[in-house]
Amino acid sequence: MLKLELICREWVQLLHLNQCERHCEIGGFIALNLFFEEDDEQTQVFSSLQLLGKECYDIDIALDDMLGSTFVDKVTQYLASTGEEAQGLAVIPSNPDQSKHLETARMRLYDTWIDFVNLRSEKYSENSRIPTQMDFGTAEEDAYRRDLTINSMFYNINTSSVEDLTGRGIDDLRSGKIVTPLAPRETFLDDPLRVLRAVRFGARFSFTLNEELKRAAASNDVKDALAAKISRERIGTEVDLMVSGNEPVKAIAYIYELQLFWVVFSLPHEHELTLPQECDRLCLAYMDAAWSLQQLIGSSSLTDEQRRLSLYAALFFPFRTITYKDNKGKKIPIVNYIFRNSLKRKASDAETVVSVHSAVARLLSLIPFLESNGDGELNEDGMGTELVDIPASSKLRVLTGFLLREVKDFWRVALLISVLAYPSPIGCSEDAMLKHNELDKRKEVFQAVENAILKLGLEKIWEVKPLVTGKDIMNILQLKCGGPLVKEWQQKLLAWQLANPAGTADECLEWMRQTHSKRIKME
Repeated sequence: MLKLELICREWVQLLHLNQCERHCEIGGFIALNLFFEEDDEQTQVFSSLQLLGKECYDIDIALDDMLGSTFVDKVTQYLASTGEEAQGLAVIPSNPDQSKHLETARMRLYDTWIDFVNLRSEKYSENSRIPTQMDFGTAEEDAYRRDLTINSMFYNINTSSVEDLTGRGIDDLRSGKIVTPLAPRETFLDDPLRVLRAVRFGARFSFTLNEELKRAAASNDVKDALAAKISRERIGTEVDLMVSGNEPVKAIAYIYELQLFWVVFSLPHEHELTLPQECDRLCLAYMDAAWSLQQLIGSSSLTDEQRRLSLYAALFFPFRTITYKDNKGKKIPIVNYIFRNSLKRKASDAETVVSVHSAVARLLSLIPFLESNGDGELNEDGMGTELVDIPASSKLRVLTGFLLREVKDFWRVALLISVLAYPSPIGCSEDAMLKHNELDKRKEVFQAVENAILKLGLEKIWEVKPLVTGKDIMNILQLKCGGPLVKEWQQKLLAWQLANPAGTADECLEWMRQTHSKRIKME
């Protein structure tokens, strides 16, 4: 931190900007914001986290008489004169229509990401929350325009002291309160995304949302503004930070409590959808159960990415069978719509969660046999023709192997979601003791099935390459080109390979010749 302070002082002297003595907290030009800049997507921050005894690496610098992009140009010139090279230069433009009122410049300096943004003072027309005039402001004016009191403090690099310009930031940080500097309705209409930021910070730090703040957040005009003014990318980013955070269930519970669920996870209005009763509450209940089950299972079974997507899969589990038709009449899972349209998340997230949901139904039918080490007779209805010539003793391994080859690294996610519905789906009204006992039982099922899959040697089965190529199949069938018959035999031979994990390519081909010959004779 001392190194950064020295760098800041050098910039001030170099640019001859220390003649300005408007306000001590900006050090003649520069102030370090203590918390999150409003459009910052980083999860680690500067001094407010240090006040809470937490490590942080993200730094925001506020400027009192020029834009961040102008200052970054000067910093870049300075670095070049000292033999250093600026990295990761980017300017995020303002977009008042989407409630992003400030241009932000970003660069990487000495392995630290730094954002530069000007202090602001805004004027509004009587009937609009989009600023009609944006001026450079004082630190105090800027502090009151921020989202939360705990995000309105500055660190003075000249006096090495915290300056709490709203007079509430430190007290609210100490007492664990989420409060807006101005009236919450005014603050939220200024930038409706602040509602979700209040939710995220409240959940992350286990702080209490102010009652007036909650009433404003749940009001129709704020909900309408959130839906109309904020881009879906910004909403999706906030949600993803919540789901990836340390208290994801608490965050989504706040969204539910503030009646924001259908604003955030919007559905296509032009289609009539039949949803389960109390669907939003049920979504929260599944996510709560998945989060609790993750804690019981422990961190070693799932990676961070698998934990994140398992929470999404649980949250959207009540939607798993619901589809809508696109403009071409094709049925699309509603989960895909939520990821791609409501949250603007990457396509791979949607594909993974839809794949997990698809795997759950089949996995539910296999759990009793995997849990009991293969005891009992499998129901093969709807399982395809690839099992016809497979011995009964190998069918569990074959079916499980096919399933794992589809969901790949996310098979444990599919298993976790499956045990939430096994032997019966969870509800959203169980008392704490019943829920705890149920989760203990489901943890045992998870571990039993996981061990069975490992015992079958299927943990990385999707990485195993087929023993036989399509060309080999065409030679035996005496075909000149591929087609459905080749694809059918590829599945049959993969089933044989799963049933005979120690088998060779020659043995596989010989089995195909014999099986094909028998069928020709029977026909």
